[in-house]
Amino acid sequence: MKENGPAEMALFEQCIDFLNNVVGIETSFRKIGNKSFLPGLLINKGTIIIDKDALEHPGDILHEAGHIAIVPAFERLGLSEKDIVKRRNREGEEIMAIAWSYAACIYLSIDPFFVFHEEGYRGGRDFITDGCRDKNYIGLDMLENIGMTFNDKKARKSNQLPYPHMVKWLRA
Repeated sequence: MKENGPAEMALFEQCIDFLNNVVGIETSFRKIGNKSFLPGLLINKGTIIIDKDALEHPGDILHEAGHIAIVPAFERLGLSEKDIVKRRNREGEEIMAIAWSYAACIYLSIDPFFVFHEEGYRGGRDFITDGCRDKNYIGLDMLENIGMTFNDKKARKSNQLPYPHMVKWLRA
């Protein structure tokens, strides 16, 4: 991985373990060159392909996993990177992937800036992280609508934990 220290590598390995063993999103390692939108990461048939030599931001893996996690189950195994930009609800899915990846950071006790780094999110990193800090979560309503989490009010009514706790990590 490009210029990443031991602490960032440990977080990356923690994310890999979480995706493979808790969430159920498969990861694999191989060279991918410049075939991907994000350096070193590629989604292919519902799997995250990682090129460790080209990977610039290890936290991007959680955001890419969010894209896989929020699509309906029957579409997940066929999902590839090139399909994401063509999806009918791609803007909404992008927002849900952001919310999902924030919840993953909290679950893993990882600083959200691991995912929401300065080079990502088209300059919107501070908007996202400030909103989360203030509990104005971008994408919460959408994740709730697809049954993955609860807002505070609904969580109290159903005796559940509220977002960023996830009821399930993969959409049905």
